[in-house]
Amino acid sequence: MAVGSWQLLLVIKMWHHLNNLRLMSQSIPAILKVIVFFSTWIVVWLPAAIVLAIALKWHPPQPLGNKKLPLLASLYVIVPFILWATSWIENTSFANWGWDWQPAVLMSLMRGLGLGIISLVILFGLQLTAGWIELKSGESSTETGEKKINFWTLIFNPASLLTLLLGLWISATEELIFRGCLQTILQQDYSMLIAAAIASFIFAIAHLIWALKETLPQLPGLWLMGMVLTLARIADNGSLGLAIGIHAAWIWGITTVDTEGAIKPTSSVPEWITGIAAKPLAGAAGILLLLATAALLLLI
Repeated sequence: MAVGSWQLLLVIKMWHHLNNLRLMSQSIPAILKVIVFFSTWIVVWLPAAIVLAIALKWHPPQPLGNKKLPLLASLYVIVPFILWATSWIENTSFANWGWDWQPAVLMSLMRGLGLGIISLVILFGLQLTAGWIELKSGESSTETGEKKINFWTLIFNPASLLTLLLGLWISATEELIFRGCLQTILQQDYSMLIAAAIASFIFAIAHLIWALKETLPQLPGLWLMGMVLTLARIADNGSLGLAIGIHAAWIWGITTVDTEGAIKPTSSVPEWITGIAAKPLAGAAGILLLLATAALLLLI
C-alpha cells in the first residue's frame, strides 16, 4: 500500500475514534476527562519540549532560570488547539467557558487589572509602613545622602511593560484552562465548590513543574488563589474577564518587583509572615491579601 494511502487510513481512523469519543463524552466521568486532557497536552508538548531543552542545553534537575520562558511558551502555544479539540468533543463553545470577544469582557478585564494592582499596592504599602519590608532597588542618591525609589521608571520601563503583556497571555491561558474548561467539565459530576477545589488543586500542583523547591511553600497560597479567581468568575456572571485581569495584575506586579529586586524583608518579623523566600503567596500577608480580595468580590 502506498505511503499516502496509509496516511489517509490513519486520518480516517483518528477521525472515527474522535467521533466515538464525542458520542461517549456525556457518559465519561469528569475526572477521567481531566486526566485525558492533561495527558494529551503533555504528550503533544513533549517533542517540542525535548527539542527546546536540547537547544537550551538544559536538563532536569538543573534550575530553569531564564530558560523557563521558552519552555513555558512552547507549552502554552498549543493550548488553543487542545482546548478547541476539547470543546468539539464536549459539544460546547469557549463562550460557555467564560471566554468571548464582547466589549463587556474587556471592561471586566480592565476592572480586574485595577483591582489586582490596588491589592498589591495595599499589600506592599502596609508591609512597608509596618517596617516588615524595605525598598532596595531603583535607588538614586539625593543631596542629603538619602535613597529614593523611582517608581515610574520601575513600572513604565520596557521590561515591565513586556512583563504585563506576558502576564495577560499567561493569565488568559490559565484562566481559560482552569476556571473555564476544567471548572465547567468538573461541574458535570460535582458541585461548583468541589469542582473549584479540584481545579484549584490541579492549578497549584501544575506550578511544581517549573520550580519544585520554590513552589512547595506556595501551594496553599496557589490553591487559595485559584479559589479566589473562581469567585471572580462567579462575580462576573460567568465571564473570565475579571479573573484574567486580577491574575494578570498579580503576575505583573509580583514578577516586576521580584525581577527588579525592588524590596527585601527586614527580618523584623518571621519569614512566614512576609513570604518564604520573598514569595508573597508563601506568607501570611499574601494569604490575607487573597482573603481580602475574596471578601471584596463577594460584595460585587
